[in-house]
Amino acid sequence: MYETDCWMDVTLTKKDAAGWVYRGEGAANIVLAYVGSYPPFIGKVMRLRKAPRNCALAMRSPSALNAHEHLLWKDIDQLIGSSDSELACHLFVEHVMKPLLGSQYVDAGMHVMVLKEFLEAVEKDVISKRPIWRVDNAKIDTLCESVLLMSDYSLFTHGALESRSCISVEIKPKCGFLPLSRFISEGTAIKRTITRFAMHQALKLHQGEIALISEYNPLDLFSGCKERIYKAIVDLFTTPQNNFRVFLNGYLIFGGLGCGAKDTNVSIAKAFEDSLKSVIVADAGKCTENLVTLVAEAVQKSRVLDRLLEVQKLDSVDIEGAIHAYYEITCQQCLVCKELSDEQAKRFSVFHSASLDESLRIVKDYLIAATAKDCSLMICFRPRREGDSGSEYNNVCLKSTNQTFDFKVHFLDLDLKRLSKMEEHYELDKKIVSCYTEMIEGDEKRKKVTNLQPS
Repeated sequence: MYETDCWMDVTLTKKDAAGWVYRGEGAANIVLAYVGSYPPFIGKVMRLRKAPRNCALAMRSPSALNAHEHLLWKDIDQLIGSSDSELACHLFVEHVMKPLLGSQYVDAGMHVMVLKEFLEAVEKDVISKRPIWRVDNAKIDTLCESVLLMSDYSLFTHGALESRSCISVEIKPKCGFLPLSRFISEGTAIKRTITRFAMHQALKLHQGEIALISEYNPLDLFSGCKERIYKAIVDLFTTPQNNFRVFLNGYLIFGGLGCGAKDTNVSIAKAFEDSLKSVIVADAGKCTENLVTLVAEAVQKSRVLDRLLEVQKLDSVDIEGAIHAYYEITCQQCLVCKELSDEQAKRFSVFHSASLDESLRIVKDYLIAATAKDCSLMICFRPRREGDSGSEYNNVCLKSTNQTFDFKVHFLDLDLKRLSKMEEHYELDKKIVSCYTEMIEGDEKRKKVTNLQPS
């Protein structure tokens, strides 16, 4: 049954669509922000499920958890009791991710009933704002009966508008550690020394998804060292892709809407610098530098990434180990071991002789960690006014400008990872490593040829 506190007692109709504007989107959902005047929705964002344009009915998300997922999440009554996949995702955030990451950093949101006419009107209003390739691939799922409403953490206050400006930075931290699992094969051992982010960049470049490989290293961001955190923010600013966005009073001023952003050139950097002047008081050309300092100090002071890293490290066996536990849970022949010799398969026998409860624990921990590796972090700053006394919020001081900023931190995009995607995770992992290895080998060959050429 649905939890009653998951629902707001209101139904949105066609006339309510005018108050919502496009904020961005990912593979599965579109996010809208509220700019209207209805008090309960001020300072809120709405998440709507998408449906593929081709074969929409066949490819739509399953209506509920499947039998194996019921087994996987059997200890969480609220989750396995849900009859809708959207509500299951909401309850996963509420009862799994929120306790792990901290209730002060996670907002599971609540569901609002909607009529089909509301969704059709919103689809018509936002279609011109969406990236063309996103429009071609999917539309808003107008068969949904509800949407998810959450606080807009690009704003400092919610439920009422205030005159004070705020600036928010959204970061996708990615995986903050190098795996040490003994189940990583010789052929993929490079995973122990090169970050998943760096290797995935090679594949994205090969597939034409990005134009330039980012210098960003998640290990810098998670290091706890202010200098390394500062470098990480600079690298994200230089090549933001879909990993770095900045909002001013809830409006995007840097980064992409629904797709990766262009690499930062002189023109983009200048426009961004000018946008910051209303919030950061600094010498000419120093606003961006001061914002980076602000973010680095907030990340270090909050230690919020320490929490995230702990959850990411629940994946102790890597996908190369977890995939074997997956086959045990689903009672299928292990397709990985099928491709190995008897001698090679022996090292994975620990999974195939484990109890069902142990297999469930391994896969559940892997999927929770996968959510933590793919989430976003939003840090919102508000300058303190002269005369402000104490504050309930954390704060950081910009010594160069003599400004003090209150800040809040929240995790976003904590979606439930589906058990049925485990094989896709395994295949993607192999593809990422293979592409990166080929790139490195190609670079080495080119260097040898260059060195052999006469000067």
